[in-house]
Amino acid sequence: MPGRRPPRRSALAVAGLLAAPLVLTAPGAASAAPDEPSRGAAGAGYLFAYMTGERFADGEQVRFALSSGNDPLHWRELNGGDPVLTSDVGEEGVRDPFLVRSPEDGTYYLIATDLKMYGGGDWDEVQRHGSRALIVWESDDLVNWSEERRVEVSPPEAGNTWAPEAHWDAERGRFAVYWASKLYAEDDPDHTGDQHQRMMVATTEDFEEFSGAEVWHDPGHAVIDSTIVEHEGVYHRFTKDERGSSPEECGKFITAERSTDLLDRSWDFVADCIGRGSEGAPGIERGEGPTVFASNTEDKWYLFIDEYTGRGYVPFETTDLDSGEWTMADDYALPEGARHGSVVPVSAQEYSRLQSAWGPGGGQR
Repeated sequence: MPGRRPPRRSALAVAGLLAAPLVLTAPGAASAAPDEPSRGAAGAGYLFAYMTGERFADGEQVRFALSSGNDPLHWRELNGGDPVLTSDVGEEGVRDPFLVRSPEDGTYYLIATDLKMYGGGDWDEVQRHGSRALIVWESDDLVNWSEERRVEVSPPEAGNTWAPEAHWDAERGRFAVYWASKLYAEDDPDHTGDQHQRMMVATTEDFEEFSGAEVWHDPGHAVIDSTIVEHEGVYHRFTKDERGSSPEECGKFITAERSTDLLDRSWDFVADCIGRGSEGAPGIERGEGPTVFASNTEDKWYLFIDEYTGRGYVPFETTDLDSGEWTMADDYALPEGARHGSVVPVSAQEYSRLQSAWGPGGGQR
């Protein structure tokens, strides 16, 4: 087993940070210098980080899968389908894992919701008195990971901190990190009132110290699970509309918007009801946890939407982000039970290293 890699930065720099006692490292995996960032045709495939959900004792931990080469619609589970990263801090469960890479030094960060619902969690209670922190891991090579740490990012009036994601803001030279929270009034310290989920945002350079959180997106009704892809200087944001579902409304489906400023508070509407389908076009019953990414090999984008009432992730695709038109793929094999997660491109070296560490004949369950 390779030697443990110490955390890259001092955990003492963050108030309220709790560290786990162990570093998870794949058996048989060799440490390696970080590769050049994978972009476009340079990618040899994709890595999928995901959860399987609260129905399983280990479903709220992080699993990995590798694509079949540059085919993002067919996947093979790593580590025999068992979790690759587990958390022993905070709520001791992690949901909604999101992978992002720093363009400055190649460091990968994996952030996740600090929440465990297995065993009978109360969804109302965890939105009033849930964790206000993120769980964070980091790695230079996607195989050797630092100790997980718990970093508080939401203000005291927040009842929860859900589905964190991050995107590099080149204009500001920092990551924008965004998540959903219910915010309660200052004169309601026990969080007894009625509130709705809205998207919050903060910035960071290192996922240890964050700016103060602010409201980023609040259309006046509940929204959660924003995800972003950038193309030609335009940010495209996809968010779950949490309103009730009816034929006349687009609640429980995905809304698309666009902006040239990542931290803009007012984005241009592109489309809603994404995922619902129509006559002659298949869709899903309802969806959340979207994750969006570009093809390594062609001008195409993929949007995976979690049909949380049934199949888990279902893939959609488009060749025009501005159109708001997404077609459900008809030939795909995603990891069994895969739910809210993220996909990143990987280089040939990274692909080989992941396969050696956790694929058949490499690593262990």
